[in-house]
Amino acid sequence: MPLTILHVAYPLAPVGPDAAGGAEQVLTALDAALVAAGHRSLVVACAGSRPAGELIVVPRETGVLDEAAIAAARLRHAEAVAAALRDHPEIDVVHMHGIDFHAYLPPPGPPVLATLHAPFSWYAPAALHPARPRTVLTCVSAHQHRSAPPGLPLLDPIPNGVPVEALRATTGPRGRFALFLGRIAPEKGVDLALDAAHRAGCALAVAGELFPYPAHQDFFARAVAPRLDRQRRYLGPAGFRRKRRLLNAARCLLLPARLPETSSLVAREAMACGAPVIAYPAGALAEVVEPGRTGFLVETPAAMAEAIRAADRIDPETCRRTAASRFGLRPMIEGYLAAYDQLARGGDRPLPVSGLAGAA
Repeated sequence: MPLTILHVAYPLAPVGPDAAGGAEQVLTALDAALVAAGHRSLVVACAGSRPAGELIVVPRETGVLDEAAIAAARLRHAEAVAAALRDHPEIDVVHMHGIDFHAYLPPPGPPVLATLHAPFSWYAPAALHPARPRTVLTCVSAHQHRSAPPGLPLLDPIPNGVPVEALRATTGPRGRFALFLGRIAPEKGVDLALDAAHRAGCALAVAGELFPYPAHQDFFARAVAPRLDRQRRYLGPAGFRRKRRLLNAARCLLLPARLPETSSLVAREAMACGAPVIAYPAGALAEVVEPGRTGFLVETPAAMAEAIRAADRIDPETCRRTAASRFGLRPMIEGYLAAYDQLARGGDRPLPVSGLAGAA
């Protein structure tokens, strides 16, 4: 039976084929899969979004993302979600993706599934322990699920996937440059990647969104810009085609994350393109990267520099085969479709959960 799913994006980032953030990319993939399978997909997202389903557009904040702007965006999102449920009583499941989803949870009604794309420490208690009835959570990796605080209403984890085949491109020999691809923010460690590239005497392409949060802008001015030069350049945001071109040409991908990564889509994308991943063993990255086979795990910029020099030892075809066997989209899509069906068929019964989080 066809389902009607209401996706609710993070208020401050658009969704679509060129989405930058992991949450936005997962939403985009699920939205497209629902439409392709004959289901109905409604998407509450900011202006500039390009979903495959029906967009319920919310104005996008275009200035500095200070506390007042964020509060205003959340209020508009809450109003849009409530209106969507009034206008579409046929909605079977609401799927929320924003880190602040608790600020615009709908009133009691259809079941809500919230995907925890970020580390647990980033979520408010009201998000991890929602008071709204018929609201459950899911993690994006087995590692994240195992590390969950006790007592969370978690379904079984649904590991992230990436479009492995779409990422492959016919290219010439790999370039000699390393690549950093990700949000330009302190927790992603782009400054550490730049330090490693300087130590290795290697060119580095830095690509990613610099959002207008004051803290991010300050970080760029203080810690990133002084480390840039003719060999280590900031390229700006990278849509899908540019990202694919960079990943297929780079010598390796650098991921010196300061936070415990819950999944890392970009590591999966790099392997799909045959690029070795050199990462700090933060969170799920320790389970994504196979040292000596698909990349290296390091703990300092000096060790990352040594790994950059050794990147040519990694076989690109091994990376591609690993991505195809472990990180494709199909398991993720099938997992969410099964969860939607399970929740939609639950009626007024309590929603199924996998037990106390932390016990798995």
